[in-house]
Amino acid sequence: MAIKELLNKITEFFNENVAPPFKITSVEKSESDEGGWTATVEVIEEKEYMKRYAKDEMLGTYHVELDKDGEVTSFKREDIRYRSKVDNN
Repeated sequence: MAIKELLNKITEFFNENVAPPFKITSVEKSESDEGGWTATVEVIEEKEYMKRYAKDEMLGTYHVELDKDGEVTSFKREDIRYRSKVDNN
């Protein structure tokens, strides 16, 4: 499956079920024998709430697993931080 198709499927899933993706930062073949994929997706969390209270936007980082057909099989928020926070890693 082409990366562009995977990006479209991830975007569609997040638009329907979580929030519009801010950025898809990685897509990799899964290390499992089943031929799936893993991805990392950044999402702006509760944008309207944060805007209403004049707070910096929160950015959630999600680990996403897809099967060999590109369907999302699981996702998990790994981290949440203020969008303006600089990561010192």
